[in-house]
Amino acid sequence: LVETIFDTLNAKAALFAIQELFDERGESLPIMVSGTITDASGRTLSGQTVEAFLISVSHAPILSVGFNCALGAKQLQPYLQNLADKSDFFVSAYPNAGLPNEFGEYDQGPELMGREVEKYLEDNLVNILGGCCGTTPAHISKMAELARKYEPPKKGGGSSCLI
Repeated sequence: LVETIFDTLNAKAALFAIQELFDERGESLPIMVSGTITDASGRTLSGQTVEAFLISVSHAPILSVGFNCALGAKQLQPYLQNLADKSDFFVSAYPNAGLPNEFGEYDQGPELMGREVEKYLEDNLVNILGGCCGTTPAHISKMAELARKYEPPKKGGGSSCLI
């Protein structure tokens, strides 16, 4: 998992190193790539749009592409929609438990985060779910409970997964 990407040049270097290691060992494993949209501009910290981020990592043999960190589930929704509309890969989402409060802590509980993440499932946006900053086992359990009610989108030219 190459994650919390805010500069795709670094991600491309990581993907190159992973491929070199696979070649050296004569093996390969699934690769997941997850970027970070830093604010309401809809761009990574280095200024890439969702589509530019996707294009810049699409050369690699990846299992999934998605977003994690920086935003809560509700704030991440439009960027996941854009990604899901354009990607042939499985799509992942690992949002924060809301936005940090004035003490840098995350107050959003599992129920509210679950309601926000369920919109991803209703709109058929994600294949892989998880949590980033502020999430706990209770948050993940709630997401898993909700995910069991939905059929994941078919992506990647094969079977689908929803974790």
